[in-house]
Amino acid sequence: MKLLNKFFVCIILLTGIGAFTSITSEAAEFNFAVTPQIPDNQLDKSKTYFDLQLSADQQQELTVNLRNDTDQEVVVEAQISSATTNSNGVVEYSKNEIKPDPSLVFDLKDYVEAPSELLLPPHSESPYKLTIHMPNEAFKGIIAGGITFQEKIREDQTSSSTNTTGLAIKNEYSYVVALLMRQETDNGIPDLKLVKAGADQVNARTLIYGNLQNPNPVYLNQLATHMTVKAKGKDEVVYENRQTGMQMAPNSNFNLGLPLNGERLSPGKYVLKIDAYGQKDENSAFIFVDSDGKEEHYQYNWQLEKEFEVKADEARKLNEGDVTVKKDFTWLYILIGLLLLLLIVLVIWYRKKHAKK
Repeated sequence: MKLLNKFFVCIILLTGIGAFTSITSEAAEFNFAVTPQIPDNQLDKSKTYFDLQLSADQQQELTVNLRNDTDQEVVVEAQISSATTNSNGVVEYSKNEIKPDPSLVFDLKDYVEAPSELLLPPHSESPYKLTIHMPNEAFKGIIAGGITFQEKIREDQTSSSTNTTGLAIKNEYSYVVALLMRQETDNGIPDLKLVKAGADQVNARTLIYGNLQNPNPVYLNQLATHMTVKAKGKDEVVYENRQTGMQMAPNSNFNLGLPLNGERLSPGKYVLKIDAYGQKDENSAFIFVDSDGKEEHYQYNWQLEKEFEVKADEARKLNEGDVTVKKDFTWLYILIGLLLLLLIVLVIWYRKKHAKK
């Protein structure tokens, strides 16, 4: 399900992974610049993020140049995070609230030593140095994550960000440089599991979700899905949705959503089926048909299925909280009709009683 994001994303690096800049205020401006220094063991030196091949137990120092072109000193905060997958099927390399997947064995932050902040004097450039350490065991896969650089907000900046209406505007903006570590160039193949299914609500809109997990330490690229929901024991498809262009980080999970688009959710037992495809390959036999009827060939295919139940009180709460569901006022119309009917009967009875007198 595509959610409405209230921030702009300025891409520094594309191709699904890499460094990017996120701006969460229209008025935000960067007071510092970031330039990764690519080492010799970079797999593809044309990339401006770190994608390194190391041997087991190898340590290496990396450098990111930070530049301050302003007239004031800037304090840059840095944080290391493992890569995750958000609810839009997009890989995130910055700090977030997504919990690590249970299959994650090597969390990137446990294998990186780096200062938490760096002071940049006015009109200066300073190296930010970090030490990475490959686990001391044979590992076939990718340890993926990123380094988030964000300016530390001073107290005077916070107080001056209140506008004339008294509304506090918090400007937050950051650079994120992806950091990938691997021992081999052949990192295996991805996998896909349907861990859980159910009904939920996001942005006051009800959806059916399937929690998808990639338990392997490798990216699942170009993920496409066809979701269908049937009542248990029935052949009729109740809800259906197709999505393309998603990606999953190594050892991550996310809730793939099927929006109900204003339809009321009925209580009962359901069966969710997900026909999933990964990595486009014109020479492969697996064919996915998108919502426009276009056919694409994919290298991987998974047929996933999970039963779930929606209880009556859960369905009622979801329907009441969904802003797109048309409210059912049938009971109110019936009540008004009964009251009118009762009023008519009373009027007739009263007039007949007084007519006899």
